[in-house]
Amino acid sequence: MRKLKACVRLVSVLSHAIRGWWTITWQFPRLTPGQRHARVQAWALEMLARLAVRPVVSGTPPTAGPVLLTANHVSWLDILVLHGAGHCRFVSKADVRHWPLIGTLATGAGTLYIERASRRDAMRVVHHMAQALRSGDVLAVFPEGTTGDGRNVLPFHANLLQAAISADAPVQPVMLRYVDGASGERSAAPSFVGDDTLVGSIWRTLNAQGLVAMVTFGEPQRAGGRERRALAADCRASILELHRASLAKGQSQKPVS
Repeated sequence: MRKLKACVRLVSVLSHAIRGWWTITWQFPRLTPGQRHARVQAWALEMLARLAVRPVVSGTPPTAGPVLLTANHVSWLDILVLHGAGHCRFVSKADVRHWPLIGTLATGAGTLYIERASRRDAMRVVHHMAQALRSGDVLAVFPEGTTGDGRNVLPFHANLLQAAISADAPVQPVMLRYVDGASGERSAAPSFVGDDTLVGSIWRTLNAQGLVAMVTFGEPQRAGGRERRALAADCRASILELHRASLAKGQSQKPVS
């Protein structure tokens, strides 16, 4: 029965993805930026609902920029969860642009692409990020540079945070965590780390029951004279503190058997 439900969810998810592609291809050219942002957020929330993932948002998401969101990275679901909490533009590896269907969806959502192996391209992207922030955009990056297991936060790469310093824009830490809705324990269903494959991660997510995506927004902070490495370290420390607080809250609310 669970596999049958997962197959039904898969068909629903693919249908919604194709509908998103159609909207971006045919409707987005006639929409204002604000209308596009609203469509992206609504689409992401509907996709989470079709995946049977319930987002729980704590803290205060930004309603307008300029602000640079810095989040820990656990899963491919992170992008949907952050889009659902409020529209933002992501910085992603250049390969994503050429992925079938996903590339169109990402580009339509305003993604900025970076060739990670190229130092020169990183400088170009930082320049474009700073311009976007000065224009009032909300940008989002995953400074770990890869996904983790959700138990800890990997060291942050600081290069992209230079954009916030150059634009004198605030940086807002964001903590992402996935838990089983019944037990409150960490769920490995959406994990995408190590030997995990994207297909395997998606299938586990489709099979999960009561998956909750917890997203906690910390307090925005400006560089205040800090260079990018110090700013990145402080943002990571803030996310770790949000993670500890989330664990403590979950333990206090865990039912006694």
